[in-house]
Amino acid sequence: MTVAAPVRPDTPAPAPILSPRQVGLIVFALAMGGFAIGTSEFVVMGLITDIARAMAVTEPQVGHVISAYALGVVIGAPTLAILGARMSRRSLLLALMGFYAFGNLASALAPGYYSLMLARFVAGLPHGAYFGIAALVAARISPPEQRGAAVGRVMLGLSVALLVGNPLATWLGQSFGWRWAFALVSLIALATVAMTMRVLPRGMNAPRPDAMRELRDFNRKPVWLALGIGAIGFAGMFCVFSYLAPTLVHVTGVRESFIPFGLIAFGIGGILGTLGGGWLFDRLQFRAAAWILVWSAIILLLFPLAARSVWTVLPAVLAVGTMGALATVLQAHLMDVAKSAQTLAAASNHSAFNMANALGPWLGGMAITAGYGWTSTGVVGAITALAGLLIYAWARADARRAAPSTVACEAD
Repeated sequence: MTVAAPVRPDTPAPAPILSPRQVGLIVFALAMGGFAIGTSEFVVMGLITDIARAMAVTEPQVGHVISAYALGVVIGAPTLAILGARMSRRSLLLALMGFYAFGNLASALAPGYYSLMLARFVAGLPHGAYFGIAALVAARISPPEQRGAAVGRVMLGLSVALLVGNPLATWLGQSFGWRWAFALVSLIALATVAMTMRVLPRGMNAPRPDAMRELRDFNRKPVWLALGIGAIGFAGMFCVFSYLAPTLVHVTGVRESFIPFGLIAFGIGGILGTLGGGWLFDRLQFRAAAWILVWSAIILLLFPLAARSVWTVLPAVLAVGTMGALATVLQAHLMDVAKSAQTLAAASNHSAFNMANALGPWLGGMAITAGYGWTSTGVVGAITALAGLLIYAWARADARRAAPSTVACEAD
C-alpha cells in the first residue's frame, strides 16, 4: 500500500478540471510525441543498408550510429529530468520535443558519418525524459480510475511507431533517400510542439518529491538489479533487430522492398509482447521476467535457422518482437521496489533499455565483423538473454535474504 507524502506549503495547486475531450486531445498530442520518438529510434535499423551505401561505410559501422542514439538516451534521461526539475511540466515537454525536432533535423542534414553519429547522440538526449514527463502529465489530468489507461495511451504512440511509423519511414527513405526519414520525424516533432502548446493548459505541475529521499530510495540493490536485467537481458532483441535489414537481404535472399514487411512483423510482436507482459506480471509478478528471458534465449537461438527461409523469417521476427514483454514486467517491478523514487526509476528504466540498444548492435557488429555471419546476432543475443537470467537469479536470491529482515522491521 502506498502512503501519501505529507503536503508541503509549496505544493502546486490542483490541476484544472478538464473535459473528456480536452483530456483526449492532450493525451493524443503526447502520444504523437511518442510516435515521433519511436519512429526515429528504430528507423536506422530499416535503412542500415541505404545509409552504409550513401556514407561509404560498412553496415556494422552504421550499427554504431544506433548505439550513439541509445547512449544519448542513457545520459539524457536522468540528466534532463534533473536539470528540468524546476521548469513547469508544460514548458519542459515543449522544450524536450523542440530539442528532439532539432536533433532529427541535424541527422537529416549530417554531411558525414561522424557528424551523423553526433546528431543521433543529440537526438537521443530528450527521449527518456519526454516519456517520463508525458506519463506524469497524462496521469495528472485524468481521473484516478483512468490514470493507468491514460499513461498506456501515451506509450501506445511508441508501439504504433513500430507497426506503422518505422515501416513508413523506411519506405520513404528507400524511395527518396534516407535523409527524408529523419526530416519526416522532425516535422512530426514540430507538430507535437504546436499541438501540445495549443491543447495543454498551464498549471500541470505535480508535487515534487524530496530529492534526497528519492536518490536514497533509488540507490538500492533491488532497483539496480532490475535495471541490470533490462540493460543486459534485453540486448539480444536489439542485436537481431539492428541488423535485420541486411540479414533479410543477404541471408533470406529477399529484395530491399521486402524489409518493411519484416519491420511490420516486429511491430506486431512488440504490441503482443507489451500486452502479454502485463498479463504475465499480474499472474507471476517478478517471476515473469525469468520466463520471458528463457523464451528470449530459445527464439534467439532458433533465429539463425529461421532466417534462411522467407516462410519462417517473418514468424521468427514477430517472436523476437515479443521480447518487449520484458520492458512491461520490469517497469511494473520497479514500481514495487523503487519506493519514493518512482520518477527517477521510470526515467532510468528508459536508460537501461537503451543501454541494451547500445550493447546489442555493438556486440552483433563485432560478431559480424569477425566473420561469423549475419545470423550470428541470434547466438550473441541468446547469450545476453542468459546473462540477464543470471542477474534475475541474483535479484531473487537477494530478495529472499532481505525478506526476514523486512518482516522483522515491520513487526518492530
